Amino acid sequence: MNYSRKHGLPLHDIHAKIALSTEDAARMAKILLVEDDESVSATVCDWLANDKHSVECVHDGKEGLNRLRFYEFELAILDWQLPGISGPEICRQYRSDGGKIPVLMLTSRVDSDDKVAGLDSGADDYLTKPIDFKELSARVRALLRRPSTLTPPAVKSGALEIDQASGKVHKNGAEVSLLPKEFALLNFFMRHPNQVFSPDRLISLVWPSTTEVSRDTVKVHIKRLRDKIDGEDGPSVIRSIHGMGYVFECEEQG
Repeated sequence: MNYSRKHGLPLHDIHAKIALSTEDAARMAKILLVEDDESVSATVCDWLANDKHSVECVHDGKEGLNRLRFYEFELAILDWQLPGISGPEICRQYRSDGGKIPVLMLTSRVDSDDKVAGLDSGADDYLTKPIDFKELSARVRALLRRPSTLTPPAVKSGALEIDQASGKVHKNGAEVSLLPKEFALLNFFMRHPNQVFSPDRLISLVWPSTTEVSRDTVKVHIKRLRDKIDGEDGPSVIRSIHGMGYVFECEEQG
């Protein structure tokens, strides 16, 4: 990783990172960063990637909330002031939806009332700007060491059951092997049953914003998903609505 002057990362900080213990460096995680300042975002992403984490960066509050709702992450880092939705409001809505992963709030605000407001919104920790990157790494490691006691519930529809916590899908008790994107699609559909989503809407909600995806890609993934979860007879649980998109038809529990 090349840390240039534009990132403002002094050499002694980089050397300190190299000296991290094996125990600290061993915990790698998938992290969502929501930060509208692209320079800060790039610096934080590079720093965390150098810690061997997988980091997805978005710059808009609404998109950040959508990512938290429909993708699996182990940690979220939210800037306070964001376009669309503020960091505390993202956290508040995410927690009200049952979201459980640790949240670290970034802000230039130093007033104790602001800190309390951020923590009361559901954030687990708080880091002020300008960012001390060694402290950022330490806080990330501390949050990731916490036991994950709050896991999203499984969702059932007819013979299908999806467990987001374990990443597994079962049909009539038997595990169904899905690719990651197939799992993400099914997870999204089952948590939003009986709603029609256009291919473009699915792309914006299920695929990372940095990925180039066409409508044909959506069509192919849905076909593969249907092949794995549908029965040999009868209509698919993912129905095509001509000119509109796709809908997951929730089956009543017996």
